[in-house]
Amino acid sequence: MPSMTEPKLISGNANPTLARSIARRMTMHRGINTNLVDARVERFNDQEIFVEVYENVRGEDMFVIQPTSNPANDNLMELLIMADALRRSSAARVTAVIPYFGYARQDRRTKARTPITAKLVANMMVEAGIERVLTLDLHAAQIQGFFDIPVDNLYASPVFALDIRHAFAGRLDEVMVVSPDVGGVARARDLAQRIGVPLSIVDKRREKPGEIAEMTVIGDVTDKVCIIVDDICDTAGTLCKAAETLMNAGAKEVHSYITHGVLSGPAVGRITNSVMKSLVISDSIEPTAAVRDAPNIRIVPTAPMFAQAILNIWNGTSVSSLFDAETLGPIYEGMYSSQ
Repeated sequence: MPSMTEPKLISGNANPTLARSIARRMTMHRGINTNLVDARVERFNDQEIFVEVYENVRGEDMFVIQPTSNPANDNLMELLIMADALRRSSAARVTAVIPYFGYARQDRRTKARTPITAKLVANMMVEAGIERVLTLDLHAAQIQGFFDIPVDNLYASPVFALDIRHAFAGRLDEVMVVSPDVGGVARARDLAQRIGVPLSIVDKRREKPGEIAEMTVIGDVTDKVCIIVDDICDTAGTLCKAAETLMNAGAKEVHSYITHGVLSGPAVGRITNSVMKSLVISDSIEPTAAVRDAPNIRIVPTAPMFAQAILNIWNGTSVSSLFDAETLGPIYEGMYSSQ
């Protein structure tokens, strides 16, 4: 049964553009004007974060939109402090909408005397008063088990499938999906099955973290249009090296679909100068001016999917329905109208 309260959105400073887009999409879906809650999220001179909510939120269903991307610590603290402010203001429920979940790569102990920071972050969120989490393409699915509250993990694969069918219309018989490492095979296989194309793998062997010693292509990519799929692109070293390896193995073209474009350090320069024809990322992380201006980087929106997911949570209906391209097709209204 739908709640009698209205869903209310509040945004931190991590990705206000996405938050405004989600609000606009919710307005379109419902025909009722949805605005971000008026609030200020500021820093004192010593960089302490201060939050003040100007609107009454007592008894309201609150959705805090805040990816914990770079600067991860600042954005995480903003999220926690906003949640605390809302809880102390008697909000009925606080849901954290985290398009990019920072610290997700620290999900296990890789050697002695190291932390499991993803679990620590989960504990902090629950203690701050967050009662539900909505996120996109968690780096490791088991992170959902770190929380003792509901976690809805959306997938970019259905959106990417719509985009690939549109971008490579008439050429799908040439397309091959490629996983850039063995660990990402499940993600790549899911996308390959959605668009009905074969799968290949680039096996990489590291001498030490951050350095790739050797790459080998598993599968025949001769004359194929290769699409590398992954969840995170940070410095782009692995991605550009994988694209080069595929071209050397006989691929006709290489494109990449990456959910979270962290793109730190030399990443944009590497991508611009690489053999990749295009890199497609989502807007889960606010793109920098360099990313927006890069000639071979394209951004697909996640606002339609997040807006519908928020409405489904508010209504108490299924979020898993958004895992299918057939469901997302109408939501992405005409972006892929040729299909």
